[in-house]
Amino acid sequence: MDVPGRIDHTVLGPATTGDDVLAVLDEAIEYGTNACVPPCYVDMASSYAPETTVATVIGFPHGQHAPTAKAEEAECAWEDGADELDLVANAGRLLGGEDDEYREEIAEVVAATPLPVKVIVEAPLLTDSEAERAAELAVAADADMLKTATGFGEGGATVEDVALLSEFLPVKASGGVGSWEHAEAMFEAGAERIGASSGVTIVEEWRAARE
Repeated sequence: MDVPGRIDHTVLGPATTGDDVLAVLDEAIEYGTNACVPPCYVDMASSYAPETTVATVIGFPHGQHAPTAKAEEAECAWEDGADELDLVANAGRLLGGEDDEYREEIAEVVAATPLPVKVIVEAPLLTDSEAERAAELAVAADADMLKTATGFGEGGATVEDVALLSEFLPVKASGGVGSWEHAEAMFEAGAERIGASSGVTIVEEWRAARE
């Protein structure tokens, strides 16, 4: 299993600087991971590390941007050189029973660029039935993947959420995954990707476990 290639080494804190992003990119290059960076640094990241898969976030962190703003943000990220988009869906729409609006917003972002779109459903906020609805609506909107959480809300990735969501689309487990032991459990539950600020730790521990 190509573990490094399935890790999105992430730096998305509110105080993230350009130097922070360059440090993560250096680590991504050294360890063979992908990188997930704030939208404002995508242009720099794609130029600095052209061989590294660069993902960025759309509607981050709460997903309550206007749909047109999210679509424009996606277009800008594409033009700046992003390879993948992690879209924060509007959980409030889902919880309020506005399923059409939830689906249409995702579809608008998906249609805005040719880039793969991972839909962040914030599973810790949802019941199982709500998570299933979110997944079904993302499928209907032609999303490429589901992502468990932003890591900025309550709770993070769980084996149960990954197993549930992976019945619908490939899953990126994100939120609190800080070790190879935790990442391995996510992979075993069905995750295709891991999003973590501890990407280096995960890869180093994985390497150590193979020795």
